[in-house]
Amino acid sequence: MENNLAKQQCEACHADAPKISDEELHQLLKEIPDWTPVVRDNIMMLEREYKFKNYKLAWAFANKVAELAEDEFHHPATLLEWGKVTVTWWTHAIKGLHKNDLICAAKTDKLL
Repeated sequence: MENNLAKQQCEACHADAPKISDEELHQLLKEIPDWTPVVRDNIMMLEREYKFKNYKLAWAFANKVAELAEDEFHHPATLLEWGKVTVTWWTHAIKGLHKNDLICAAKTDKLL
């Protein structure tokens, strides 16, 4: 399946922006099947754990995620550990998921 999400750009998002619908989320997750919706503090988020052979490779990937975040002006939670990086996307302004989060998740997958 071609990943159309990764070709899109994030849009400016404000507190009144609509959250993604459950149906839209279900459809778009087909493009990013390794991502899991999670709820923390009543906020829907997207999360994926990436595994690497060592800390240095994980660190290099985390740096790429940071560069992507700056390019898109949309910033995830990134947890760097030995041999893995956990990336969590959500939109702080709306306390939930926006299409930007799925776009950035797809672009994160392209960093591998």
